[in-house]
Formats: sequence, structure tokens, C-alpha cells
Amino acid sequence: MLRNISKLLLTLILLIPGLLYAHDARPLSLQIRELGDPVSQQYRYTLRMQIPPSIEMDNKPFLVLPEVCQHERFGLIIQLSCSAPLTGQTIGIGYPKFNPSITTLIRVNLHSGETYQTLLSPSESSWKLPSAENATAIISEYTTLGIRHILAGWDHLLFLLCLLMISGTVKRTLITISGFTLAHSLTLILTTLKVISLPVAPVEAVIALSILFLATEVARGEKKSLAWRYPVAVSTAFGLIHGFGFASVLKEIGLPQTELTTALLFFNIGVEIGQVIFVLTVVSLFALLRSRSFIPFARVQQLLIYGCGSLAAFWTLQRITSF
Repeated sequence: MLRNISKLLLTLILLIPGLLYAHDARPLSLQIRELGDPVSQQYRYTLRMQIPPSIEMDNKPFLVLPEVCQHERFGLIIQLSCSAPLTGQTIGIGYPKFNPSITTLIRVNLHSGETYQTLLSPSESSWKLPSAENATAIISEYTTLGIRHILAGWDHLLFLLCLLMISGTVKRTLITISGFTLAHSLTLILTTLKVISLPVAPVEAVIALSILFLATEVARGEKKSLAWRYPVAVSTAFGLIHGFGFASVLKEIGLPQTELTTALLFFNIGVEIGQVIFVLTVVSLFALLRSRSFIPFARVQQLLIYGCGSLAAFWTLQRITSF
């Protein structure tokens, strides 16, 4: 009995390598590398394909290349000469007989320093390479993103509204808003560059709390308090926290690999443009209400500040419970 069991175990051990081979899960690997700056308007690349042993010899994959490319094979390496960049083009994977249902790992290294990687599922047979990063396009895209973010960020806008109510004169308003701008720009840059980091949930809660604090100060109207006497100190301190909030949004959007500084700078410029648009709009509306409103401006301001405070209190509790 023991001898039979020993023979069975020995047989299973000998079969294990074959079973592993039959179920080889290694993907098909394709490495694309750009060779350098274009010569005579020709873009040159090398392609190296690594085929897993699970693919049969008579079913080896082949590449479906864009029409703009000509290729030559040198052993395991394929050299491409293209009349246009591969970026933005589609590369396909085909099989002579049947799709063996394996994944395909594609890595791309561009001369600019950009790197891309994707894993195609067994059912996918092509991939469109991302378009190359362009400074002009990045400036336009990230400036627009900055403007949209600040104008859609109700918590940041309500904080600015409270700052306008507490700062008073034009000079104090300019100083107060400048302190907020410099502070949130600093933490936005440091966080994006991974110099410092804070968890998002507490940051969002403190941002809501900053609105509640300012709304309470405006509602009380105690002119001798720190917030009334030195609004720039409050705007700068809370501006540092708001910068972490801007950075979390930028992290979700993503940053380019080769134009990081440009994207960061113009996202921040976009935020400032949106901020200026909002401040000028509010100041103009306040001036109009003071001159032509049938309701006393103090009453309008009171309604606004209690609305801001109530909404901020709700946000604070909501965000704390999300911890």
C-alpha cells in the first residue's frame, strides 16, 4: 500500500513541471523605444517582442503597424522608420491561427523621457499610444482646469466670500487675498512635488471649518478680534490648508511626465484667474446692492453670512463622519 502511494506521489511530482508549462500565465511582452530626434523627418524606433513558451511555434504573434511606418527585422528586434510619430497611432497584435487568450504587456519609452505602460486583456488586440506631451496644449489644458476647479469649488468660493466681508477696505482686501494666494500656492507646489503630504479627509474637514470660523467672526462683528484686526493672518493660515485641497484635485487629474513645472504653474495661474473673476463679480454685486437695493445691504450681508455658516457647519460634520 505504501509502495503504491509513493509511486503515485512520484508520478505527480514528475508531472508538475508539465502542468505548470501547460498553464504558463506569462504575458506576451512588447518593448517600444524611440531612438532619438527625428532625422530627415523620419521617426525611428526599436521593437522587441518576448513570446512566452505557451504560444506554439506556428502561431507566433505578429504586429499590425500604422501605415506611416516601414519595418525591418534584425533577429528578435524590429526597427521602425516612420514618417510621423508613433504617439497617437494604434499598434495591433495578431495571430496566424488563433488568439491563445494571453495578456499583452506593452512598454513605451520616448526620447523626451515619457514612459507609458499598459496591459491588454486577452480579448484586446490593439492599443492607441498616448499623444506626446506638448507645452502649448498643457498650458491651455491646465489653465482651464484651474479656472474650472476654483469656480466649481463652493467651499473655496465661500471662504473667499467671507474674506471679502471681513477685510473691508480695498487695500485690506488686496492684502488679505494676496496672503491667501501665496499660502495656498506654497502648499500646492510642495504637496505636488511630494515634499509634504497630508491625508485628504481631515484637510477637507478643516477647509469647511475655516469657512465656519470666518462666518462666525463676521456674524459676531467684534472688531477687536484677531480675524477683524489681521484678516491677512487668517487668510494665510487657512490658505495653507486650502492648498492641500487644490493639490488633492491636481493629483486626481494627474500631471504630465515631462512638463511637470509648466502644468503646475498654469494650474495655479488658472486658480488665480478664477479667483479674480469671482472676487470682481462679488465686489461688483455688492456695489450694486449698496446703491440700488430696496433691502438694506447689512441685511443682505447677514443673510449671506448665516447661509455660509450653516452650509459650512453641515460640511464640517459630514466630512468628519467620513473619517
